[in-house]
Amino acid sequence: MAGVDHCYSTQLIDGDGEFNVVGLDNFMRNTKLSNCGLSYAVVAIMGPQSSGKSTLLNHLFHTNFREMDAYRGRTQTTKGIWIAHCVGIEPFTMAMDLEGTDGRERGEDDTTFEKQSALFALAVADIVLINMWCHDIGREHAANKPLLKTVFQVMMRLFSPRKTTLLFVIRDKTKTPLEYLEPILREDIQKIWNAVRKPEAHKDTPLSEFFNVEVTALSSYEEKEELFKEQVTELRQRFFNSISPGGLAGDRRGVVPASGFSFSAQRIWKVIKENKDLDLPAHKVMVATVRCEEIANEKLHRLSSDEDWLALEQAGQSGPVSGFGRKLSSILETYFSEYDMETIYFDEGVRNAKRKQLESKALDCVHPAYLNLLGNLRVKALENFKSRLEQMLNKGEGFAASAHTCIKSCMLEFDQGCADAAIRQADWDASKVRDKLRRDIDAHTSSVQNAKLSELMASYEKQLSQALSEPVESLFDAAGIDTWASIRKLLKRETETAASEFSTAISSFELDQPTNEKMLQDLSNYARNVVEKKAREEAGKVLIRMKDRFSTVFSHDNDSMPRVWTGKEDIRTITKDARTASLRLLSVMAAIRLDEKPDKIESILFSTLMDGSLAVASSQQRSISTSSDPLASSTWEEVSPNNTLITPVQCKSLWRQFKAETEYTVTQAISAQEAYKRTNNWLPPPWAIVAMVVLGFNEFMLLLRNPLYLMLLFVAYLLSKAMWVQMDVGGQFQHGTVRKRLAGLISISSRFLPTVVNLLRRLAEEAQGHQTAEAPRQQPSMAFQSFRNQSQLNPTSSIPESSVSSSVSASDGGIEYSSPNLTQRRSTKVQEAELS
Repeated sequence: MAGVDHCYSTQLIDGDGEFNVVGLDNFMRNTKLSNCGLSYAVVAIMGPQSSGKSTLLNHLFHTNFREMDAYRGRTQTTKGIWIAHCVGIEPFTMAMDLEGTDGRERGEDDTTFEKQSALFALAVADIVLINMWCHDIGREHAANKPLLKTVFQVMMRLFSPRKTTLLFVIRDKTKTPLEYLEPILREDIQKIWNAVRKPEAHKDTPLSEFFNVEVTALSSYEEKEELFKEQVTELRQRFFNSISPGGLAGDRRGVVPASGFSFSAQRIWKVIKENKDLDLPAHKVMVATVRCEEIANEKLHRLSSDEDWLALEQAGQSGPVSGFGRKLSSILETYFSEYDMETIYFDEGVRNAKRKQLESKALDCVHPAYLNLLGNLRVKALENFKSRLEQMLNKGEGFAASAHTCIKSCMLEFDQGCADAAIRQADWDASKVRDKLRRDIDAHTSSVQNAKLSELMASYEKQLSQALSEPVESLFDAAGIDTWASIRKLLKRETETAASEFSTAISSFELDQPTNEKMLQDLSNYARNVVEKKAREEAGKVLIRMKDRFSTVFSHDNDSMPRVWTGKEDIRTITKDARTASLRLLSVMAAIRLDEKPDKIESILFSTLMDGSLAVASSQQRSISTSSDPLASSTWEEVSPNNTLITPVQCKSLWRQFKAETEYTVTQAISAQEAYKRTNNWLPPPWAIVAMVVLGFNEFMLLLRNPLYLMLLFVAYLLSKAMWVQMDVGGQFQHGTVRKRLAGLISISSRFLPTVVNLLRRLAEEAQGHQTAEAPRQQPSMAFQSFRNQSQLNPTSSIPESSVSSSVSASDGGIEYSSPNLTQRRSTKVQEAELS
């Protein structure tokens, strides 16, 4: 394979008109034609068969075209079109050797290939050498006339033809000077041009518009070889810098860049083969379109497999990449620059259009990585915001100020990251990702704010609950006329205190006025709900409260001392006062009164329940319609159902139950009072005392007259008193029931004789003066034994002491009952004993 410093040739089109694509591609690769851009030239040679065209090209450009062997006869040597690299010519020059015209091998009438090859040469070559014999100049039917007609005719098939240089090479020059031959030749050329039919558009177009005509002459190669070579050497110099201004092809037009030469030549030959007119400007655009697209696709393919780009893309998937935009811009710029370099000679419009397509596809290729990087930047910024906000809040910073500072710093970091990720070749908008980051930050801020506010609200709700629950319960326990007023005052005071502290606490959140007011209202509503909930709880225990209130008022006097039922108390009045207090508690608990609205609940309850309307069970009242009963309703007047704790019907039912459960206590108090009266009534009736005084006057006077009787009577009294105390006669007969008195009588009779003996023994010992130390201990021992015996016979001794609200005392004056509860329990035991 030859290098660029050696001739490299190949057949471009064979004799059958087939284009050698592979051969041309190999030619361009071996000669590095693709790197030449527009700096190359194509020289074609046309002429009669066996006129020495190949020989001239070989000597002129140091090519290696096959030459005719004169010893074998004048036959066709070149078939089709051959192409070769011109060695040593700058710029890069290609020589095309065309098949000779007027050859016998193709026949007299077969001029199709001749015209096709001529048109191809005119469309591709910058310089066309017309090889002609010197002796044909001036002849009307010379061999060059058909050739020139062919050239001019096919030229008309080119739309906007190229400015081609026609270099007429006069072979085998005679003694006639060139100065005389050239005018004749030019005249012949002009005549041929004028005779050729032209399109209307070029009817008056001069020959110079299409061709630069140059003429040169060479001596005979066979007769004057050395002179021929010298003249060829001089001619060779004219092909150096041939495309420069002033050169042989200095004013050429519509040149196809070297990288598109192969495609252009193929398309031109295809159009010529199809016998179509050749539109060179359109062909130029078409070549530019195909080649620019091929180059763009090649750059895009290389970009997609670029190691630096793949590494950058991989790094961007795991997190932010410092300098991402700069690195990616550099990679893209490399391929865009290569595209510009390789397409610089193609049509500008096509080149720019394809470059935009390349940019668009390349940016589409890298855009997902850019978006992925922005996503990583967003995630990082959001995480930084969360951690910084938490740290600042843990340090005690205000929420709004902390959030504002963190948002500002994190958004600034994100914007800097976006600027670092931006590439020069694209104006990508990161606003959507930025907006999503801001939405995420705002959502997290709102979440944290709500959590913090919820914590604060829960804290102050707990504070309110503690500050209200027990005091409200205490106020309900001591329910009175001013209970709800005290509750309202307590509620207002605690709510204002909590609201003030809460307002100060949430000031750092910088909430808007409506939100601030709503939270304060929620706190106030919670405080109210605490009171209402406590009221409902206490309303559920109203019956217990009423009974406790009744028991407290009924069993204690105004000084809160336990009552002793001595018979002087007005039980009816005490009972009414106790029921009044209980009913007032019921009226207090019947409804929630936090709005200071007046109601008639208390008056209705007292007028209906305390006036005795429910206590009377006459048939007349039972026949009255329930509509006349104020309590025959499920609602209170002027009280909303939401504020109703106990309905009128429920109040009526509760009062019945209350009276039924407290009736026994009143009955026991009355029984205790009557028992007290019976136990302490020792004196006879007044009339009996008067009768005893009147009838016993004589005996009384007898006693006064006889002191001995009086002394005996006193001794008998002392003995009786001692016997009374020793045997606890008062204790044995303190209960008025027959069975208890019978048991007491049996106990006294069984202990009478031992007691008498014991007293006599003691008197004897005192009389003798031998009283021992045991005497003082016997009396409490006997008293204890007497009390134990009494406890065994008395069932009431089994009642635990803790269950009795007051004690029972025995004295000279008798037994006093200090509590109806004790009386109730003892009476219950006695009844059980009687029933058994």
